[in-house]
Amino acid sequence: MAKYEQDVKALLRLIGGKENIRAVSHCMTRMRFVLVDESKAKTAEIEKLPSVKGTFTQAGQYQVIIGNDVSTFYNEFTAYAGVEGVSKDAAKQAAKTNQNLIQRIMSNLGEIFAPIIPALICGGLILGFRNVIGDINFFNNGTQSLADISQFWSGAYDFLWLIGEAVFHMLPVCIVWSITKKMGTTQVLGIVLGLTLISPQLLNGFSVASTPEDQIPVWNFGFAQVKMIGYQGQVIAAMMAGFVLVYLEKFFRKICPQVISMIVVPFCSLLPAVIIAHTVVGPIGWKIGDFIADVVYNGLTSNFGVLFAGLFGLLYAPLVMTGLHHMTNAIDTQLVSMFNGTILWPMIALSNIAQGSAVLGMSVLQKKNDRAQQINIPACISCYLGVTEPALFGVNLKYGFPLVCGMIGSAIAAMVSVGFGVQAVSIGVGGLPGILSIYSQYWGIFLVCMLIAIVVPFALTIIVGSRKLTTAERYGEPAAAGAADTAVSDSNAASSDAEASDSNAVSSDTEASNSAASDGETEKTAEDKGGDLKSPLDGRVIPIEEIPDEVFSQKVMGDGVGIEPTGNLVCAPADATVAVVMADSKHACGLKLDNGMEILIHVGIDTVDMNGDGFELFVKEGDEVKTGDPLISFTPEKIKAAGHPMTTAFLITDNGNAKNVRFFTNQDAKAGQTVIAQYD
Repeated sequence: MAKYEQDVKALLRLIGGKENIRAVSHCMTRMRFVLVDESKAKTAEIEKLPSVKGTFTQAGQYQVIIGNDVSTFYNEFTAYAGVEGVSKDAAKQAAKTNQNLIQRIMSNLGEIFAPIIPALICGGLILGFRNVIGDINFFNNGTQSLADISQFWSGAYDFLWLIGEAVFHMLPVCIVWSITKKMGTTQVLGIVLGLTLISPQLLNGFSVASTPEDQIPVWNFGFAQVKMIGYQGQVIAAMMAGFVLVYLEKFFRKICPQVISMIVVPFCSLLPAVIIAHTVVGPIGWKIGDFIADVVYNGLTSNFGVLFAGLFGLLYAPLVMTGLHHMTNAIDTQLVSMFNGTILWPMIALSNIAQGSAVLGMSVLQKKNDRAQQINIPACISCYLGVTEPALFGVNLKYGFPLVCGMIGSAIAAMVSVGFGVQAVSIGVGGLPGILSIYSQYWGIFLVCMLIAIVVPFALTIIVGSRKLTTAERYGEPAAAGAADTAVSDSNAASSDAEASDSNAVSSDTEASNSAASDGETEKTAEDKGGDLKSPLDGRVIPIEEIPDEVFSQKVMGDGVGIEPTGNLVCAPADATVAVVMADSKHACGLKLDNGMEILIHVGIDTVDMNGDGFELFVKEGDEVKTGDPLISFTPEKIKAAGHPMTTAFLITDNGNAKNVRFFTNQDAKAGQTVIAQYD
C-alpha cells in the first residue's frame, strides 16, 4: 500500500478530478497545480487532509503544502491520477492561461519593459533635472531660466539632452531588442530593426504632428509612395514591428535548412519586417493617434467638457504607455492659438503627479523592501518632475492597482481643473513644476488640484496595497538589523532576562563564557540542554515572521528562523541524515536527526523557478553528514538577478523527541558555529 494512498485519492477528487488539472509540478514543500477551473477545488476539505498543511493561490497556481515528503506524495499522486508532471517553467507558462486578457497583457508588457527599467529611471531623472534648469523661468520676473542666465548651466542643459534623447527618442530600439530577447530570437536583428524606426533620414516622430502634410518626405517607388516618418518615442509601432520580426524569424528558422540558415534567415526576416514596419505598422499607429487627437479636442470644447476631462485624466497614463500621448502637443498648440491658453496641459501635469503619488504610496508600503525601493524612489522623483515612464513601467504597471489608483486621482483632479477653467500659458513642464506654466490667476485652484492628485492616489494605493501585496512584495529581503532582540520559544521555554541574555550571547565561546561567569543559572542551563542547532549559513538571523513568504512566516511548515546570508555556503546545522533534496533545482535540503527531529533548509524565496541555475548540491538522499559539512552552495548575484529574495528559511518541520525548542534571533551568525536553536 502506498504511503499516501488515501490522501492522494481524496486530493484528486477534491481538486476537481483529472480533467480539472492542466499541469502539475512540485517544489521542496508544495504541490503546484494549474487548474482548468479553480472554483472546483474544495479548499476547506483539502486542508483537512492529514498530509496537507495548507493551500494558497499565487500567480495562477493552486499550491497545496505537503512538507518535506512532497516528492513522495507527488510521485504517488501523478501515478494514481494518470497525469504527467511538468517542469516548473512549463507550469509557470500554463499558469498564465488562468489569467484574464488584461492580466496577460500587463504581464507581457511587464516582461518586455523589465530589462529597460534601469535606462528609463536614469533617463527620467536626467530629463527631470534638465527641465528644472532649463525650462522653468525662476529669474528676472519669470522671464529667464537658470540656463538662460548661466553659461555653465546652459551647457549642462544642452549636454544632458544626449542621454534624454538616447533613452526616450530611441526607445523603439530598446523595445524591439527586449522583445527578441524575451522570445528567444536574434537580438542584434531586433536592434537593427529598431534603428530603422528612428533613422535620421526620417522625419522625427515628435515633429510629425506639427509638420504640414505636403512637407512630409516620402519614398517614391513610382507605383506607390511611403511616408518617411520616424517613430521616436513610440511604443505600439515598435512592439508590433518587434513581434513581426520575431515570428518571421521563427518561421524561416523552421523551414530553412541548417546549412544555409545563417544567410537566409536574417535576410528573409529583417527585410520584410522593415517593410511591414514602415508601410503597415507605422501608418496604423498614426491613424490611431489622429483619432485620439480628434476625440480629445472635440470632447474638451463640448458642453460635456468636465466629464470628458475626467475620462482624459483617467486614460492619459495608459496613453503614455503607448507613446500616443505625444499627439497632445498638436492639440495643445491649437488650443493656445484659439484661446490664448490651453486647458489640456494642466491635466497632463496632474496625471504625472497622480502617478507619482501612487508610487509614493508603494514606497511607503515597501519601505522594508530594499530591492523595490531602488526603483520606487527614483521613479517617484522623476514622475514628480514630469517624466512618468519609469513610474509607469517600473512600478505601477507591474503591480496593476497603483496604476488604477493614479488614474482615479488624475480623473478627479482633471475634472476640478477643467470645471474651474484652469489654463496654462502653453506647453510646459509636467509634474509638480507644472504650476509655473499655469496663468497666475489660476494658481490657487491648481494647487487644490495638485493636492487632490497627491492625496487621492496615495491614500487609495495604501488602502488597496495593504490588502493585495504579498509579504514578499512588501518586505522583500527584510533588514533585521536594529530590530529588538527576540528569543522565540514554545510555551514551555523560559523567558527570563538571564536566559534571553544567554540566548543572544551564544554566538562565540568567549561571549558564552562571559555570560556564564556572570550568571550561574545560565551556566546550568547550558550544561543541561538536550542539543544545539548551529547556523547553516553566515548571515543575520531574523525572526521567522520576517521571512517574505507566507508559508514560512505563518509557520505553516513549522517554527524556525530566517537568515539573511552574507556567505554562499550552506552547512549542516547538526549531525544528521539527508532525508530529501531537490535534485533538479538544488535550492533546498531536508535533514533528519537521530532524535527524530526533521529540519528543512530552503535557500531564497521562489528560487525553485531558477531550475538549479546558480546552485550546487553536495549531498544526496541517505548521506550521513556532520555539523558543518557542506550541503549546498549558491551564487547570490544570480539569485538577485532573477529577482528573488535570498532570505533562507531554517525550519523544524517535526520536533521528533525534542522538547522546549528555543530559537535565537537578531544575531550575526557563522555557519556551523553559532547556535541558533536549542532543545531539551
